[in-house]
Amino acid sequence: MNQRIYDSRAQAVVDFIPLEAGKVGLYVCGPTVQSAPHIGHLRSALVYDQMRRWFAATGHDVTLIRNVTDIDDKILDNARVAQAEQGSSEEWWALAYRVERVFSAAYDAIGVQAPTYEPRATANIREMVELIELLIDRGHAYAANDGSASVYFDTASWPEYGALTRQQRDQMEDAADSEPVGKRDPRDFALWKAHRDGEPVTAAWPSPWGLGRPGWHIECSAMATRYLGEEFDIHGGGLDLRFPHHENELAQSQAAGHPFARHWIHNGLVNTGGQKMSKSLGNSLFAEDLLAQARPIVLRYFLGSAHYRSVLEFSESSLSEAEAAFSRIEGFLERVGELQGSDASSAEATSDSGNTADRLPAAFVAAMLDDFAIPQALAAVHEAVRAGNSALADGDAQLANQHGRDVSRMLDVLGLHPHDPQWSASSTDTSTAESALGTLVDDLLAQRTRARADTDFATSDAIRDRLLAAGIALEDTPNGPRWSLT
Repeated sequence: MNQRIYDSRAQAVVDFIPLEAGKVGLYVCGPTVQSAPHIGHLRSALVYDQMRRWFAATGHDVTLIRNVTDIDDKILDNARVAQAEQGSSEEWWALAYRVERVFSAAYDAIGVQAPTYEPRATANIREMVELIELLIDRGHAYAANDGSASVYFDTASWPEYGALTRQQRDQMEDAADSEPVGKRDPRDFALWKAHRDGEPVTAAWPSPWGLGRPGWHIECSAMATRYLGEEFDIHGGGLDLRFPHHENELAQSQAAGHPFARHWIHNGLVNTGGQKMSKSLGNSLFAEDLLAQARPIVLRYFLGSAHYRSVLEFSESSLSEAEAAFSRIEGFLERVGELQGSDASSAEATSDSGNTADRLPAAFVAAMLDDFAIPQALAAVHEAVRAGNSALADGDAQLANQHGRDVSRMLDVLGLHPHDPQWSASSTDTSTAESALGTLVDDLLAQRTRARADTDFATSDAIRDRLLAAGIALEDTPNGPRWSLT
């Protein structure tokens, strides 16, 4: 079965055949580093991390480019407001770098692998200027007619404008990325923005048209082409970027003569309380707050549990439900390890790293090949856990160990194996707390064991009830009692 993906431009699920066999070139629109990351940023980064890991598991050499937009109207505005209203001395470029590091830390916390390369917009100005010059030479861009240094893309010159979102040009909204002055048509969008009075001189670069800075859309076209070539496999990003950002990227890149992305993928957005998350509604969920509410691996499990194209619904119970579901997986791996007298599941995670699809359960492989159907892939994980627990209950060690290996391999691909070293640092505080709790519980379990040996079942039951009331469940196994948090 071939890899199938939903191509947003084709608006259909299609076979994915890489431009070059055995390799995948993937460009993802990264953050505009104006303020702290929220749940939507985490979800988007995780979606493409899951895809990247799956491509690698199926033997592909993946080049993932995720850019950083570190020059933008909002970055300049936020720095200016902080200086004027809060007495901040932080320059715009310092703000952008500080926020970029916060994003990187949040991505690292939930196990998102670093991209192959992460170009900053400010480091690729020359490539943007060259691309704009090419568009002017080909008759698809023009200098502003008001004498400023601004340059605009001539949307009327490109008949295929609107191809990505299937819109007619005469039905499109006016471009809102720049002032309408100096344009031939209000739908034309900025390629180069003239330096304005009041803006810091550090936010302007020389160009053939005068001092200024790049428009947002030209940034991604230039960086994708520089690092992946004029044609590459996949361009990804959030659903909210389809128009105008990705529509404009496609138009200007192809107008420059570049085939650009062969496929477009867009991940769904996040709703909170049934509403789309937005600053205006005041319902943003910031990464820092989410990481304070749940273990990073549990947050990763939740963020990646829905199909990437669907809306992810967040509620007050979302993280506790994810904790309960993931704890069942962890509990099974621990029981398999105890059965073998060592942490076998941890050894499996290490020895099995980089395994390919032919070593994975068929249901999991089929799900991932079907447009990265993570919910069905997780169903395969939970089914293996269920079957493994049944094997443990039946005393079938060989079958239980096989299911344990299957679970470990699937979790490795999803970046969710609890014994992967990436989670050790983030779980230090939790492990310390559980160790202290374990000392107290073990003492009560020892008392219960003595009571059962003395046939004092009243005391034994009282200890069980006492623990259960405290949120601690007991399970009697052939290897002795086990406890877990309910």
